[in-house]
Amino acid sequence: MTQSRHAHVALLPLLLILSSCGTAKVSEPPAKKQAESSTIDFSQPLVASALRERAIRTIEESADSVNPSIRANAIEAAGKSAQRFRPLIERGLTDPNLGVRAVAAMTIAKKKLSQSAPRCRAMLDDSAIQCRMAAIFALAANGIDVDPTPLADALMTDASLRVRAQAAFILGELGNQSSVPLLRQSLAATPASADPSQVKILHLQIAEAMIKLGDDEQRTGVRAALYPSRAEELEAAALAAQILGQVRDRKSISQMVYLSEYKDDTGRQHPAEVRLAVADSLALMDVRGGAFIVDSYAGSAEPAIRAQAAHAYGTIGDNASLNRLAGLLNDSDPMVRVAAADAVLRAIAR
Repeated sequence: MTQSRHAHVALLPLLLILSSCGTAKVSEPPAKKQAESSTIDFSQPLVASALRERAIRTIEESADSVNPSIRANAIEAAGKSAQRFRPLIERGLTDPNLGVRAVAAMTIAKKKLSQSAPRCRAMLDDSAIQCRMAAIFALAANGIDVDPTPLADALMTDASLRVRAQAAFILGELGNQSSVPLLRQSLAATPASADPSQVKILHLQIAEAMIKLGDDEQRTGVRAALYPSRAEELEAAALAAQILGQVRDRKSISQMVYLSEYKDDTGRQHPAEVRLAVADSLALMDVRGGAFIVDSYAGSAEPAIRAQAAHAYGTIGDNASLNRLAGLLNDSDPMVRVAAADAVLRAIAR
């Protein structure tokens, strides 16, 4: 994540307006009032269907990329229309890249593709622990008997914090509340030599899993991460915003609005990654008015920022966002195109 090196000062006053129905709205500076730029009415079924087909073609093309990151993103996007893309997702299980294989199995788990799940059993012998854990997830999520012990072992002992985070995520998704004590224990089991900022990221991901399993006390710690005091904490702040959106933590709305509007003593705001994460999560909780934040980054010179903006447009999902996504499907960067395709499928499915 790109991190700006500005100092933390007091956050700006809360810019949150409550409507008569109790729904919050992000305040938009008058100079940045969003212009109505929609030219196509995607509420028309045939028009929306044509855009959806464009997105599907983009996913199909991306799945054949020589870049494994693009293939993995394509498979994840394919999960938004899982039955149609089932052969493509299954093909990912034998991809030469371990990341692609893991994403394919994780998609089978999350979308409960019971017909595809048995194909994941062969991956239990994969050379990569990420793939073995994803296979356990796919089998267990689809009701197929499998030994979950490797998940606990990875969570507690693996040298990679990313592997531990994946194990925590899977345990949270599987929904077994008996995993909460193990997850709590894992908070104290991180390697002493690990980078403290990355340990904080891992702890947030463990907290997310515990929240999913009913431990609401963990919400407080995640909310606290929305107040970064150093540049090194900005990545954790962005992740905390994402987590709180995923778990629909409405008590954090005012804190996230503060985060999105914060300026340091030189007038600089937090980096794009942080503000876009906030806009995305607020949209998940039906907080209106954050599209102007996304609009300000949709034309970024950095493909990763444009891709994150595309994801946020998919969460907002209104007609103006679909018009912007139609443009991003023609982006010069394949990562942005596949992100836009994923977003289109999410928005149209609503």
